[in-house]
Amino acid sequence: MKKLMLMAAVAVFGLSNINAQEEHNDHGSIHEGKWLIEINTGSWATGSTAFSLTSIDGDTQWSVGAEGGYFVIDNLAIKAGFGYGDSGTIDGEAFAYKVGAKYYIADKFPVGVDYTGVSYSEGGEDPSYVGVEGGYAWFITPKVSIEPKIRYNVSMNDVYEDAFQALVGFAIHL
Repeated sequence: MKKLMLMAAVAVFGLSNINAQEEHNDHGSIHEGKWLIEINTGSWATGSTAFSLTSIDGDTQWSVGAEGGYFVIDNLAIKAGFGYGDSGTIDGEAFAYKVGAKYYIADKFPVGVDYTGVSYSEGGEDPSYVGVEGGYAWFITPKVSIEPKIRYNVSMNDVYEDAFQALVGFAIHL
């Protein structure tokens, strides 16, 4: 009888441990009704809703920005972003905006598509891009992830070129 009780206790403990592990790994923060705030590193190449700093031949380019989203269904967030930057050249200051969607495959592989537009203070033709990206979400806590990714931006203007980027994002899931 003692053996049976011991085996039952081990089974109950083992099952509760498995259940707790599943709850820890289930990122409930990417389910319907949750919010997402992202801060990304990036480059000035496509206008930016990210943080960047570059200095080439005495011209310093920088940008700041953030993106936010809402999970309309499990794993799918609709996003918007805004950014401000200074190119350090004749184009002057720029305001960037982004709208798009992000989907988490198997809770760990975010893929996204979005439209980014840029408005330069000095006039001229403003660039716009359609971007696609994919990466990996490393959840360092159940609500915070580091997301390295690659991105390809297709220019919607003849004046500007397509751009490939490697980025690192930081996301807070609320």
